[in-house]
Amino acid sequence: MSMDLDRLVDEVTREVKARLMQASPAPASACSSGSECEATASQCSGSGHCHVRKTRVIRAMQQLGATRFSAQPGTGRSDADIARAIDHTLLKPDTDRESLQRVCDEAKQYGFATVCVNASNVAFVARCLAGSPVKAIAVVGFPLGAMTATAKAFEAREAVRSGAREIDMVINIGALKSRDYALVLEDIAAVVDASKPYPVKVILETSSLNHDEKVIGCALSKAAGAAFVKTSTGFGGGGATVEDVELMRRIVGPEMGVKASGGVHNADDARAMFKAGADRIGASASVAIVTGQKTKSKGY
Repeated sequence: MSMDLDRLVDEVTREVKARLMQASPAPASACSSGSECEATASQCSGSGHCHVRKTRVIRAMQQLGATRFSAQPGTGRSDADIARAIDHTLLKPDTDRESLQRVCDEAKQYGFATVCVNASNVAFVARCLAGSPVKAIAVVGFPLGAMTATAKAFEAREAVRSGAREIDMVINIGALKSRDYALVLEDIAAVVDASKPYPVKVILETSSLNHDEKVIGCALSKAAGAAFVKTSTGFGGGGATVEDVELMRRIVGPEMGVKASGGVHNADDARAMFKAGADRIGASASVAIVTGQKTKSKGY
């Protein structure tokens, strides 16, 4: 195991260095109609008539039955695009069934990707979402990540049996900071195996890590077969930052997803995370993000 781990660390280190060297700045905006468009001059006519700026038309088409829309590269994300990339989240310990029903109804109404809840609530949420395209997510080892690998794997397996179709697990932060990389790898791999065939996101809790720990956490998550790396629990004193999302995207490359969670409260926050490289947003302020409402939420 030691030789295999040493070889793995060497391979991951080389790949990380290569990705960091290949990092390139985002293209400058060329659209004359506003700053939200990220297209280059060769990608966009600058006319301002892309789907991003015709939200009312898109929503009307959806009501008539349309499910897909084509657009030139670089036109950005419409409100509908943003909704489909949001994990609508409710992880408070005092969550009741009425609140769970509400977030499920909101997820179906606005077209969110998933509803993310504690494992004990997954069965109820899965029943509420039955017949809709919205999936149930369970968090595992939440929010500390300090459980044993066996306990996390059992929790993941039970969550899948209860209807979870994605698993968001918290990395063993103490083991990572202690440089016990074999334990971190084993911990993630156990949950990945227990969750099959469904994808696993690894929550790094980036506010607790230094630069090198973030890099190694991403690399080990990738080596263990996780589908995503995720910034934060929302309970650890810090949330997603543009800088962390950019770093995570550079490390994992295009093969994995990046989820920004914690502190994403409005559409501008969400677009900043997408621009930095996020594929998914975790938020309790999901409705505010897609409707432009103000939120009093200060947490996840």
